[in-house]
Amino acid sequence: MTDRIHALTVTLDQDHREDDVQSIVDAIRMIRGVVDVAMHVTDIGTHAARAMAKQDLRAKLFDVLR
Repeated sequence: MTDRIHALTVTLDQDHREDDVQSIVDAIRMIRGVVDVAMHVTDIGTHAARAMAKQDLRAKLFDVLR
């Protein structure tokens, strides 16, 4: 018996302008079975999480090189 999937998450490679992403959103909406697509605006929390992740990777890399 296989699992049932009710949602997928798509993550973009970087932050893009809303009007530049509209063609991607439109293409995803055209896929069979897609009910809705929502855009999520980048905020300070996203920026902080990325900065912390980068620092963590830098520290791990430094430990490996040391």
